[in-house]
Parts: sequence; C-alpha cells; structure tokens
Amino acid sequence: MIAIINYEAGNLASVSNAFKRLDEPHIITDKKEELDEADGIIFPGVGHAQPAMKSLQKNGLDEWLKNTKKPVLGICLGMQLFYESSEEGESDGLGIIPGRLKKFDSSKAKVPHMGWNTFQDISAHPLMDSLTDDHFFYYVHSFFAPLNTYTVATCQYIQPFTSVVCKENFWGVQFHPEKSGKIGSLLLQNFLQHVHDEMNMQK
Repeated sequence: MIAIINYEAGNLASVSNAFKRLDEPHIITDKKEELDEADGIIFPGVGHAQPAMKSLQKNGLDEWLKNTKKPVLGICLGMQLFYESSEEGESDGLGIIPGRLKKFDSSKAKVPHMGWNTFQDISAHPLMDSLTDDHFFYYVHSFFAPLNTYTVATCQYIQPFTSVVCKENFWGVQFHPEKSGKIGSLLLQNFLQHVHDEMNMQK
C-alpha cells in the first residue's frame, strides 16, 4: 500500500489518479498511524513553502518524515521541503538534504519555469531506470534546488538545477511525474519497484 501525504499543499487528485492508472493500491492521509502501515510514501506539493511547513508541523508530520525509514518520493514542493531552507518566505525545510532553495532570476527569463524540459548529467540510480536525456517531464516552479552530492539528474533553465535528488530512502523530483504522461508513469513505476523490492527483502 502506498500512502500519499495530505498536508493541505498537495496536488492530491492528480497524484491519486496516476496511481489509479497504474492499478496501485493507495490512500490519502494525514494520520501518522496510517503512514506507519504503508509500504511507501508519496510526498506531493504545490504552492508556498512556509504554509506547507506549518501544515506539516500542525500534525507532527514533519518529525515523522524526518525519522521514517520507508521509501519516500517527494514531488515538486515535496522535494523542495527535503532541503534545509528556502528563499521563499525565508522558510525552513525538513533539513534532510543540505542546501537552500533559491529563486530563478526573472531578469534572464520568464519565471516560473513552466512547461516541458529534459534531463542532463544523469547518474545511475534505480529511480532513473530506462530514463534518458531525451525524455521530457512537466515543470512548474519559481524556486530551484542547488546542485550537490545527492543530485541524480539536472535540468537547465536559466542555470543548471537539481531535477532529481536522492539521499538514502528520500527520493525527490522537481517536475510532476503525474502530469508527464507515459514517461512520468515509468518513473513512478521505478519508485514502486523499489518499494516492492524493499518489502520482499523484509520478508
């Protein structure tokens, strides 16, 4: 069972529909006891970092996330909240991954970065199986994550930024796989395969 975290900042319907298309059992929840029962966690997000963090803190989901050993996939704002902080509202993040989110320079191109874009500098990782720099994913964001040792793939808009980040059980994507057609479904299937593999190892 996959649990999609409900924290008043998630694009819940489209993410749920993506898992329905994959015929993957899932729930949408803000209850820690239900998250404890799940095999894998989807941490979606759209909107502003500061109220999103406050919503997580209200239910103690921030501490739950920081301490879980379950596979977690952060999507868009969900991925961004893995980091230490953001220029968006001078917000703190979960601090799982080092770095500070910065805003794109609107004097150089239109902000937000919106539309289809590709990968560069892809590192070997289970999340990236069968994905190449020819594949397009759908992005909508004004703030970007810096490159660091946990960057698995980059994207270019105004400057290079982290498109995919992975640290231990925390995997994140800046784009929206649930809005990226068959290729987005492939990435979600890669995450699900990892969840199933982890389940089998625990048996």
